[in-house]
Amino acid sequence: MRASPGAARLRPYVCLIKGTRILFLDPEFFLRIVVGMASPLNIWCNAKFAEPAERLLVEGVQPHRVVFSAQASASVLTPGQIDPALAQADIAFGQPPVEQAMACDRLRWITLTSAGFTNYDREDFREAMLRRRAALTNASSVFAEPCAQHVLAMMLALGRQLLPSHQTQLTDRAWLFSERRAQSRLLNGQTVLLLGFGAIGRRVAELLAPFHVKLYAVRRKAYSEPGVHIISEERLSSVIAEADHVVNVLPDNPTTRNYVNARRLSWCKPGAHFYNVGRGTTVDQHALIEALASGRLGAAYLDVMMPEPLPPSDRLWYAPNCFITPHSAGGRHDQDEALVRHFTKNLAAFLSGEAMADRVL
Repeated sequence: MRASPGAARLRPYVCLIKGTRILFLDPEFFLRIVVGMASPLNIWCNAKFAEPAERLLVEGVQPHRVVFSAQASASVLTPGQIDPALAQADIAFGQPPVEQAMACDRLRWITLTSAGFTNYDREDFREAMLRRRAALTNASSVFAEPCAQHVLAMMLALGRQLLPSHQTQLTDRAWLFSERRAQSRLLNGQTVLLLGFGAIGRRVAELLAPFHVKLYAVRRKAYSEPGVHIISEERLSSVIAEADHVVNVLPDNPTTRNYVNARRLSWCKPGAHFYNVGRGTTVDQHALIEALASGRLGAAYLDVMMPEPLPPSDRLWYAPNCFITPHSAGGRHDQDEALVRHFTKNLAAFLSGEAMADRVL
């Protein structure tokens, strides 16, 4: 889903309040916010935040009101449930149910607590939002840093043989001095291929810069980026054959499902490492297991998979050199506070007609 070019052609409504220029694209919203300043906005939220973050939200949006849904969830991955209170909201913060959000003509902005927006990546939802000139934002910038650090941590752990050494510590405690030193690798000068180049991919690229890797990224729009070779889909087979590391940050949509399949894995450089912090649906897991078993891939690090939670009997748990974390790459101890600060900063931009961060529509 991309922002509509038609949005830029809407006639703006501009006013000055105490010397501050405020721009609105919707005359009805202009009347409600500017003329009716005595009526605060209703901000509906179905994210279950810890108490400090909840207090930060309530205080940070004053004089506007926060209405917490009775169907709140602490997980940013949990789809929202129907809530009658949403019908009275001007802004939805969290994971509003898609069908109900489409029917709520009063909603002018939906801001998601997740980086992914698969449930909202629908033509009917897009049309409903554009018809009433409403905005959709996500929280990509909140999760980009932890996801990127997670990828770098696994790259370094694999390269420096930390995981095999830890396994030895848990078993026979052999002193494998020569073996571990000989198997250790430096990131410096290696080749990294990013499948996708959104907020997470950009941050991975920044973190890798000190290692002077050769960095490629596959993206639909192949315009240049500093320090990154942006390539088209047509060049993937040749570039993936050079890559020591293949990092998947693709979102889930009809064009990306099973994108990493047997054919593309067969193009990989023998012994390459594969990482997935995108979505589990983008990988053919059977083909991935076969690539690990055959040695085509030297190792795989997976933070996302299908299904989640991964059943204890799933073959991925037993695949050679496959390392799994439970969809925790985006985790951070201050997640709730970070999401609230991201929202309140965007709220100020929304009310003043300025550009909002992480805008999807």
